[in-house]
Amino acid sequence: MILEFIAAIAVGLAVGGIVHLLRRGSPGRIAPWAVPAAAGAAMIGFAVYMEYTWAGRTIDALPDEAVVASQNAVNSWYRPWTYLFPLTNRMIVVDHRFTRRNEAHPDHVLTGVVMLGRFEPGRQIPVVFDCAEGRRAELDAQVSFSDDGALEGADWRPLAADDPILRAACGST
Repeated sequence: MILEFIAAIAVGLAVGGIVHLLRRGSPGRIAPWAVPAAAGAAMIGFAVYMEYTWAGRTIDALPDEAVVASQNAVNSWYRPWTYLFPLTNRMIVVDHRFTRRNEAHPDHVLTGVVMLGRFEPGRQIPVVFDCAEGRRAELDAQVSFSDDGALEGADWRPLAADDPILRAACGST
C-alpha cells in the first residue's frame, strides 16, 4: 500500500511537471490552476487504475495450478463509479498444487484454499472437500486422520451443489 502511495505521488509530480513545462513554454495559453489540477487528476486516475487492475494482476501472478473460485465485487458510496463498474476486492483461490486424494476415500479432496484481499496478506487454509456429499471441513488442531485416511473430529459444513469453491476443488484430480 505504501508503494502505491509513493507511486501515485510520483505520477502526480511527473504529470504536474510536464504541464508546468508546457505552461512555461506557451505563456498565457495554459491557466495556472492546470498544474495542480493535472497532478491531482493523474493521481486519482492512477489510484483508480491500480484498484481496477488488482484482480487481473493478482490472477496473472498465480501459478497455473491455481483456480480462481470466487471473486467479491463491491460498490461504495464514496466511489460512485463502482455502481457502474463494481470493484473486485477479494478472491478465493483453490491451489491444486497441494491437492491430494486418498484411494480409500476417493470422494475426499484435500487441497489448499487461499483467500486473497486487496491490501491484505493472503491466507492459505487446508480444506478437505467431500465431493460426493457436497461438504467441506477445515483442517485444524482438532482434526486427525485415522489409519485408513478418514477424518476424525472434523466439523463438516454443507455446501450447495453449485458452490464455486466445491466445483473448483472437485473438478480436478
